[in-house]
Amino acid sequence: MPSFSLKNVLKSFVEELAYTELDPKAVEEVSSTYVLKLVEEGVALEVAESIFRDLSERISGIKVGRLENKKEIILKEFRKLLEDLFSQAGKIDIWQRTAEAIRQKGYFTIVFLGPNGHGKTTTVAKLANLYKEKGYRVTIAAADTFRAGAIEQAQYWASKIGADFVSLGYDADPAAVAYEAVKRGEKGLSQVVLIDTAGRMHTKKNLMDEMRKIVRVSQPDLKIFVGDALVGNDAVEQAKTFYSEVGFDGSILTKFDADTKGGAALSIVYITRKPIIFVGVGQGIRDLKEFDPEWYLEMLLD
Repeated sequence: MPSFSLKNVLKSFVEELAYTELDPKAVEEVSSTYVLKLVEEGVALEVAESIFRDLSERISGIKVGRLENKKEIILKEFRKLLEDLFSQAGKIDIWQRTAEAIRQKGYFTIVFLGPNGHGKTTTVAKLANLYKEKGYRVTIAAADTFRAGAIEQAQYWASKIGADFVSLGYDADPAAVAYEAVKRGEKGLSQVVLIDTAGRMHTKKNLMDEMRKIVRVSQPDLKIFVGDALVGNDAVEQAKTFYSEVGFDGSILTKFDADTKGGAALSIVYITRKPIIFVGVGQGIRDLKEFDPEWYLEMLLD
């Protein structure tokens, strides 16, 4: 797992505040010098500004006793601020939800959203493999009927892990592919239906219309945004677009093991108020780990 450089920026910020009067003007002056430093570490500008504004409200006017450690007081409030953020985002127990849906209707459906190039299809395969290892019958639906090679990639992974595969070929209606996959669940042929989708952001209106149609047809139990941790602010903007246009329940961040900055996770949760469910930690089929907010905050603020 990475060691985030964002940690060093936050550490310097807390140390500088510790030598400052904790009145609103002084806190604002120190904070303003660190906004762009956070942006450089992959934190979205509006998130950096909001974090410092919220922290200022928490610590401005705090009276520090002669024997108290100001740095520890500031760090405690900072940690509480970020803990509250992840707490508000909640947590998704995907295994419990899966079991409950199967008890109620016989199958569980996930639609994966996100831009092309962020590892969406490989992430679908990794999660499909986790389900297979837990003994579920899994279907992968190739509803990205636009990107060259997308169907072949999804079919390769389905074959490799022993999952069922649904495709209607290129230029087919993606919603029709999703419909056929869900039918396999309704017929008892599959317990978990994973629907891969397109993500060509340069035709945003058409894409979002397409995503909404897929969701309407498949009625998924979960909608998951897949973003690349390495693209930083771009991932945040893309998450914001998908969330406002289509909505989703949580995120998966790919290439988390290669993220040396650490700001993307904080930003996506802050912007969407939805949890990160998994992170990609390598190229292998088993390189998908459940995200632990407590571990992440320890990495930033220990």
